[in-house]
Amino acid sequence: MDRRSGQERRTAERFKLTLDVQWESMTGRRTGTLSDISSKGCFILSAGQVHDGEIVKIFLPFSDGTSIPLLGEVRNYVSEIGFAMRFMDLTGPQTDFLESFAAMHRQI
Repeated sequence: MDRRSGQERRTAERFKLTLDVQWESMTGRRTGTLSDISSKGCFILSAGQVHDGEIVKIFLPFSDGTSIPLLGEVRNYVSEIGFAMRFMDLTGPQTDFLESFAAMHRQI
């Protein structure tokens, strides 16, 4: 929801979840909690500071200890709470993964 106009800005359905993730910006790697996700973006709860427009990378963990990196742009930073990011430059396999991941959480 756009705080200024009250209009919904999202173009893809988001699904709530709680998943510990790592994310990385120019200032280093930090931890956070993924609180919702769609095929277009996500929201990460984290006290780490970023700026709107900043490019960050998140790492979604697999149960085997590996992770998939996803690049995105910070679209809305809320101090001491977290930030929304829109995924960018996704490869075909990353897009397929996100669609499957979101669908899996739709059913939970």
